[in-house]
Amino acid sequence: MIDNLASAFQSVEIILSTRIGSRLIPSRSFGAGVVELLGRLVTPALFAAFRQLIGTAIDLYEPRFKVNRVGVDGTAEELRLGTASLLIEVDYRPRGQFGDFTVERTLGFSVSFANGLVRVV
Repeated sequence: MIDNLASAFQSVEIILSTRIGSRLIPSRSFGAGVVELLGRLVTPALFAAFRQLIGTAIDLYEPRFKVNRVGVDGTAEELRLGTASLLIEVDYRPRGQFGDFTVERTLGFSVSFANGLVRVV
């Protein structure tokens, strides 16, 4: 059994690794749309799209988190090679899934995309 915060991180992994339209439940629009962009040449516009898609998807589908910022966690060379991580800063609302959006604390975590897998660290 995992705790509430670990469950929220696991949920983020599922959200970010799900292709939009691939699930019927909870809805056909569930997912982030980032998997479809993996493997493309990293440009400022693509990077901006990644950041926007990730922030929006987490805000839509994980009520325990409210995204404050999505930034890069890596060097320019890591970005070029596709091995950089994204640093996500969120307000953690442990009872958000029950409609209680009281913020317990602000925290940050990294998301990495490697070999077609999404990992929250």
